[in-house]
Amino acid sequence: MKTIWIVDDDPSIRFVLEKALLRESLPTRSFTHPQEVLQALNDTPENEGPQILVSDIRMPGGSGLDLLEKVKARLPGLPVIIMTAYSDLDSAVSAFQGGAFEYLPKPFDLLKAVELIRRAVAEGQREEVAEEHMGEMPEMLGQAPAMQDVFRAIGRLSQSLVTVLITGESGSGKELVARALHKHSARASGPFVAINTAAIPKDLLESELFGHERGAFTGAQTMRRGRFEQADGGTLFLDEIGDMPFDLQTRLLRVLSDGSFYRVGGHSAVRSQVRVIAATHQNLEQRVKEGAFREDLFHRLNVIRLRLPALRERIEDVPMLTRFFLQQSARQLDVEPKRISVAALQLLGGFDFPGNVRQLENICHWLTVMAPSQVIELKDLPPEVLSLVGTPPEPLKKVTVVLPVAELEPTAALFVTAEVATPFAFVADPAQIAEPEPASPVGWAADGSVLTWEAALRVEALSLLDAGRTDVWDALGRRFETALIQAALGNTRGRRIEAAHKLGIGRNTITRKIQELGLD
Repeated sequence: MKTIWIVDDDPSIRFVLEKALLRESLPTRSFTHPQEVLQALNDTPENEGPQILVSDIRMPGGSGLDLLEKVKARLPGLPVIIMTAYSDLDSAVSAFQGGAFEYLPKPFDLLKAVELIRRAVAEGQREEVAEEHMGEMPEMLGQAPAMQDVFRAIGRLSQSLVTVLITGESGSGKELVARALHKHSARASGPFVAINTAAIPKDLLESELFGHERGAFTGAQTMRRGRFEQADGGTLFLDEIGDMPFDLQTRLLRVLSDGSFYRVGGHSAVRSQVRVIAATHQNLEQRVKEGAFREDLFHRLNVIRLRLPALRERIEDVPMLTRFFLQQSARQLDVEPKRISVAALQLLGGFDFPGNVRQLENICHWLTVMAPSQVIELKDLPPEVLSLVGTPPEPLKKVTVVLPVAELEPTAALFVTAEVATPFAFVADPAQIAEPEPASPVGWAADGSVLTWEAALRVEALSLLDAGRTDVWDALGRRFETALIQAALGNTRGRRIEAAHKLGIGRNTITRKIQELGLD
């Protein structure tokens, strides 16, 4: 096993870390200044080099930040933890910009330091595994049935120039669908022009759409072509059409009817061959009933309607989209792409995503910048996602309830740990008190209620799977059977036959299970 290299001019720091890591069966090698480390790297074969480098910043023999730069140039995948007693913003920023795995201010909690080093070890091992790669950026992603319906509709519409109305919540990707419709149409060689009718003030929207003549209004120094003219021979995408002012809806209806319009201040009709694709997050039928949207324009736009599903309706696409957006963010920021653990993906899959795909994209960008390691764990997710689990109302406390021997059969002297805010154990005799194995945290919902045991089981299973365990079925199965038998025996005061009857199994089965599980 590769060693963990510790660089610090303070012998007490080296000693404490060495002993703590030795107890965790993690071999170490210590150095007093950066030059020793660089010399050791020259003298050590690459396959015997450090697994982790833990370095102080300020040392008589040189700077830990300089050492970080030199080590990263030689071993770019090596996790480096920077320690310093001078906790300032510049040091933290410099450490992370240099590629440090984490920044550890002194004095530090030894247990937290060891946990951090263990995370770095796991990260170093993952770096040895082949990286995930993605091909060229696809137009759209989605394996959910609802998205496959959208893809099929785009395919069918590729041979037609009919007007399309795209509906769906904000952030669900309506413009992507519009671009795909354009790209796969007969007008793909023409321009694609998009305008958000809700983002432009009413006084300017008419000029934006239809253009204006010179001198048409104050500030109109030259003639300007509008979006309809700019999109001639191609596609015009009218986003948030439901917010278009009522008087402009009349002009739009005329253009859709005969293909001609007048620039603001103009006297000559202008013709434009444009395919119109409109989109809205609003209920246009309701807007028509309220008198805010022209019914004849609605029917003109609603020739073919495409409904884009919200992300919560295609939750099976979250893993694929997450990995894609992490890759995309890494390219934009020119950094190494981060990966995400199964447990973190599972929690993302339970999030509602009120902002839909756009919100997931923003979360991935946030994680690329803020997550401390290359592998995003559950605890690295942003607060709005972690609110699914939340925190317990009070810290966990272990309480052992000791009952008199007369109240319990001797065979019922078992530990029964309840996965609630206060785990407890029942024992028959104070002399039999022992430390029960800590129960895995169940997790708390945003309202403070305890999550279901099924959810807790999934979290525990994902945790073991992420750790690389290959005996998850047996390990969790034994714990599940142990909990059931202990509960039944506790309920029947140790009477095995009665416990077997309540569990719905035979008495021979419960006897055999008690022996197999070491509960006898």
